[in-house]
Amino acid sequence: MMIYSHISAAILAVLVVLIHETEASLDRGFGESINWKTLDDGLKLSKETDTPLMLIIHKTWCGACKALKPKFADSSEIAQLSEKFVMVNVEDDEEPKDSKYSPDGGYIPRILFLEPNGDVRDDIINTAGNEKYKYYYPNADHVVLAMKNALKKLVLNDEL
Repeated sequence: MMIYSHISAAILAVLVVLIHETEASLDRGFGESINWKTLDDGLKLSKETDTPLMLIIHKTWCGACKALKPKFADSSEIAQLSEKFVMVNVEDDEEPKDSKYSPDGGYIPRILFLEPNGDVRDDIINTAGNEKYKYYYPNADHVVLAMKNALKKLVLNDEL
């Protein structure tokens, strides 16, 4: 009986470590101080809390994605604004297949803003960016502008 108790404790310890590592790895270089969620969990939480969702779609092999990560992670303004969103980033095979997540193409990285009901707001774009790649953000300043714009369009109160 004692051996089963040790085995159970060991299994529990491994599970706790795996859960912690999974939660910690959700930042994927975009900032450990941000409360990241998986897409499924984020969509549920957004709906339950009536909070807009910000979605970053990126790939591990993408040079532009790699260049954006430290700029995004180092921005205290992005971190502060992230508290008003459910934050999700998906990489590689986690990219959702539904065409609504690529409103003007499948380039990467893309940043999309979703209403709490899960609808992508195709009118929240990088207004300072390239007309051909409306959801591409090369720097933190452009992301901050879009986050503020998203809050104006998606949040009914004047918390800004």
